Amino acid sequence: MKKSLYVLTAALIAAGALTACAGSKEAPGTTAAETTQAAATEAAKAEETSAAESKEVTGDLEKIVVGATPAPHAEILNAAKDLLKEKGYELVVKEYTDYVQPNLALESGDLDANYFQHKPYLDQFNEEKGTDLVSAAAIHYEPFGIYAGKTDALDKLAEGAQIAVPNDVSNEARALLLLADKGLIGLKEGVELNATKNDIVKNDKNFKIVEVEAAQLPRSLSDVDVAVINGNYAIEAGLKVSDALAVEDAKSIAATLYSNIVAVRAGEESSEKSKALVEALTSDTIKKFIEDTYDGAVVPSF
Repeated sequence: MKKSLYVLTAALIAAGALTACAGSKEAPGTTAAETTQAAATEAAKAEETSAAESKEVTGDLEKIVVGATPAPHAEILNAAKDLLKEKGYELVVKEYTDYVQPNLALESGDLDANYFQHKPYLDQFNEEKGTDLVSAAAIHYEPFGIYAGKTDALDKLAEGAQIAVPNDVSNEARALLLLADKGLIGLKEGVELNATKNDIVKNDKNFKIVEVEAAQLPRSLSDVDVAVINGNYAIEAGLKVSDALAVEDAKSIAATLYSNIVAVRAGEESSEKSKALVEALTSDTIKKFIEDTYDGAVVPSF
């Protein structure tokens, strides 16, 4: 701003000198007012140039606001901040502790993207809530694990033992598939991602399947025999995948279908912001961060 004032002052002085000294010799058709206006225009141009130069020097950043659950999603996003800064963006991470609000906030325009869910859950959410959100990219996969509560081994589960599972449709199906894979129950053939506890066709020990809100599963451990817990909530609760009684196989349906994604509003998958965010999150830097930080509890999908 100071630079532009100097330019404007100099221009006005020069204009005054021309009109004072030229007198009757003033250029034909040019009045003092016109000369002064021309000087002001030049000063405005100089100010615009100065502002552009200042932006280039200071690196003004455009904001990308992304919603995420705390671990591992917000942690991974925070690790990508410097990468996005190099691309000209300031990453703002807004943390949520549930699976509903970050999608509603994205749909309403309060967020540019979110990162906390897998595509089966997003598809279910769109169908139930009438939202129009899509996946921009798959980033990582979190193995589901069966964690000990009152019982410390699967072969010790007694008749009528309580097994807690997530209560939302897609994650409950995933939990039931893991229980079936470990031989604890049997499911109707072909149900897979649509499985509910009503699809259990074999339950020799009459296990009681207890449906619990996903975020509350770690807290339920003391009340049940075992619980099937989402990877991110297990991490937040300090549970290690290495301590789980059983974990999803890397070649299971879950491993290929339940990668956690960056979600955006439909039509914004290829926006500059979305591309910059995805490029940062699928970089070698973030891949190394994930592998070094989570000890197998979070696995890159790229």
